[in-house]
Amino acid sequence: MEWPKLISGKRLGLKCSNPEEIGRSVYQRDYDAIIFSSSFRRLQDKAQVFPLAKSDYVRTRLTHSLEVSCVGRSLGQLVGEYLKSTDKIPRELAASEIGNIVAAACLAHDIGNPPFGHNGEKAIQEWFTTKTGKSALEELTAQERADFEGFEGNAQGFRILTRLQNTDNEGGLQLTCATLATFTKYPRPASMKCAEHPSHTGKGSKKYGYFVGEARLFEEVAEEVGLPRRHLECSGWVRHPLVFLVEAADDICYGINDIEDGYRLRHISFQEAVDLLKPISPKSELTKYDSILEDEDKISYLRAKAIKELIIQVVDSFRRHEKEILSGEFDSSLTSTVSCKNSLKAIEDVSQDKIYTAREVLEVEIPGYDVLGGLLEAFVPAVEETAKGEATARRRGIYRLLPKAIQRKLKTEEKYCRLLRITDFVSGMTDSYAVSLYKQIKGISLP
Repeated sequence: MEWPKLISGKRLGLKCSNPEEIGRSVYQRDYDAIIFSSSFRRLQDKAQVFPLAKSDYVRTRLTHSLEVSCVGRSLGQLVGEYLKSTDKIPRELAASEIGNIVAAACLAHDIGNPPFGHNGEKAIQEWFTTKTGKSALEELTAQERADFEGFEGNAQGFRILTRLQNTDNEGGLQLTCATLATFTKYPRPASMKCAEHPSHTGKGSKKYGYFVGEARLFEEVAEEVGLPRRHLECSGWVRHPLVFLVEAADDICYGINDIEDGYRLRHISFQEAVDLLKPISPKSELTKYDSILEDEDKISYLRAKAIKELIIQVVDSFRRHEKEILSGEFDSSLTSTVSCKNSLKAIEDVSQDKIYTAREVLEVEIPGYDVLGGLLEAFVPAVEETAKGEATARRRGIYRLLPKAIQRKLKTEEKYCRLLRITDFVSGMTDSYAVSLYKQIKGISLP
């Protein structure tokens, strides 16, 4: 892979170059398009760790995405300065533009997550193993079935960016190919199993990044930025080098910030939080710690210093592994190669044991299976029976609850596309709206 091609400013869906704008680069316009999109806005009511949290302090998907974007911009800026100093990017391109690409991709990294976080993904996957769910998939190809049986928020995110936002445009938001490739952490379809190629079990194949319906769009992106195929006659690609910075920014933020949230909600003690965060930063960076009076402020201080140190270590790791990354040989997380990786592992272990399994998390996540499963159980049969002209009065009523724009498209689409429209609708809901609509359909509450 070659850096000048990897940072292509060509916009997906545009046949000719977009006119230059004074004051905003093409990558800054990507960032702005994402932040003003309705899908991004809905992240304000989607859970990060604590679903439907009553506390006004803890992070939502929106605040998490903004924080990841800030860290990503710093990582990209520093890598950009390194690439600039070694003449690997065009002279006319500012080093900050690498930061802008990474920041935009980070901003969108969770945009496809359904309600109730990763458990929302599992709820959708599990519904398609039920009797009604299996029946809905019967007429689909194996590749199409895989999109629903292993429903993936990353693939939904690519679909949102390239098709669902600004639906009248070819290419959706028409982001640059550099940003879209940097966004796609898992450049393969659901139907490509690692078992097909046992030699490759790296991070890039852990999940999948696009549905069958968007395969052509991703292929266009991959070819424009010069991503090589992972194997000959294989449907997966090597990751874009800047993907590793997006992944690292996410790893840093959810690892460090979840400890701060966990302390604020008293799932871990003050001393536990200190013992986890303090070892990451050198003592020379902690000169003000002892003079801080409030415990909450001490934890915030340690959080900030830990993130700063991790940014430095991740950039150093990227520089050390750049040659392997460009050749496609490196496919691990950068945070697994930094000097304080053991401290990050300790944080992960405590988070799994005391934060992600906290009672208030489970009390909402578990009903989330019923909510999302119940919505799919209502809408999928309603859509299919309406398409066949066999819907009962109740099914027709449920069908009319769908947005008018979706109803218009459903009239002319095949079954695979109809199912995608329903998962678009359900996965795009906020946590609160999903609960509210589920209650209405079930008769638990009335408008």
